[in-house]
Amino acid sequence: DISPLLKDPVAFRTLIDLLEEHVRASCPKIDFIVGECLDSRGFLIGTPLAQRLAVGFVPVRKKGKLPGATESVSYSLEYGKARPGSSRGSGWGAALCSLQAELEIQSDAVEPGQKVVIVDDLLATGGTMGAACELLKRLKAEILECLVVIELKGLKGSEKLNSIPFYSLLQYD
Repeated sequence: DISPLLKDPVAFRTLIDLLEEHVRASCPKIDFIVGECLDSRGFLIGTPLAQRLAVGFVPVRKKGKLPGATESVSYSLEYGKARPGSSRGSGWGAALCSLQAELEIQSDAVEPGQKVVIVDDLLATGGTMGAACELLKRLKAEILECLVVIELKGLKGSEKLNSIPFYSLLQYD
């Protein structure tokens, strides 16, 4: 949860400082920051980072939120918990549920060969980040890196990104 960072202007500025420092060091030539925006936290991090780097910002949103022609991709979300008294047993269980979701990007958001860094607040199972990568590959963008504030390492989401460089500021098992 990044809410405490958002409430504290000094902490939030420090977060953006750290991300800016990392991107400048690892990706010196960049055209766009791409923010995953299923729940808008990618906007909250990506837009100030793009402004600091003097590059554009491109949103990736859930289906139906962007105007104009779009590219979309479906992907699986894996999460959920069994309810007390459900058929999965008594108490709260760690049952994974598979649900479908869809992301989209405007068809003209990036030109072939443009260099992008994808930013989000959290990497869990990797489904959303993987879908964002797929959309950018369809537009023939060059994905320099996927960047998150928090990674839940135990869920192994970074493995779904294959050979795309990945960086997280904080990791939790």
